[in-house]
Parts: sequence; C-alpha cells; structure tokens
Amino acid sequence: MNEKTLQVGAKIKKMRDLRGLTQTEMAEKLNLSLNAYGKVEREETELSLSRLQEIANILQITMHDLLDFDDKKLNFTQNHNYHDTSSSTNIAYQETKSDFENERKQYEARITDLKQENERLHALLEKSLTK
Repeated sequence: MNEKTLQVGAKIKKMRDLRGLTQTEMAEKLNLSLNAYGKVEREETELSLSRLQEIANILQITMHDLLDFDDKKLNFTQNHNYHDTSSSTNIAYQETKSDFENERKQYEARITDLKQENERLHALLEKSLTK
C-alpha cells in the first residue's frame, strides 16, 4: 500500500475535522460509545458498508467521496482556500474549475503541436518517397 494513501479511519477523522464535528458528536449520531467510535478512526474495528454509508451521510458526503478522499486533495484545498460545504457532491477538497481549464488548455496546445509535427513528418515522408 502506498504510504501517502490514507486509510479509511484516517479519512473519516480528516472529514470529521473538516466538518467541525467532535468524536463525541459522531459517536452519538452513530449510537456508539466514544470508545467504540475511537476504534473506527484508529481502524481497530471492521466497518460494514451500511456503517460506512451512515458515516458518509453524517459527514454530508457520498461514500465514494469518503473512500476517494486523500491528503493531496486536502492540501490543494487548504492552499487555495476553497471550501464548499453547501452541497454533499461538492466536497471541500474538490479542485476548482479554473485548474481544470488550465490543464485542458495545456493539453490542447500540446495536441496542436503534435498535429503540426505530424504534418511536417508526413510532408518529409512524401518528399522522400517521390524522389
């Protein structure tokens, strides 16, 4: 396993912190003791899919967003001060539209360069074949 990949318990803790919830609040919402909830974040207990879904619901995100969460996305958010807590689908760590737009423009420029290079090589090939 990649060292930089967060485990599920760590992801839950990070999202809980981002949402401003305490372990006590999470435990109460899940009808667990504080000790039992602590084991969830420390990964000392197995989580069923239904429990994972319940946790995601409390954190106002999808289960996929919870499982896909990582520090790289979190650091991106913190560095760009981008937080959207108004929608469960727009979780706080999503990249902004402008970053996608910049990346798209870079790819389009590279495609244009490659097309020009392709045309140049075709012309050279045709020239060498006609001799």
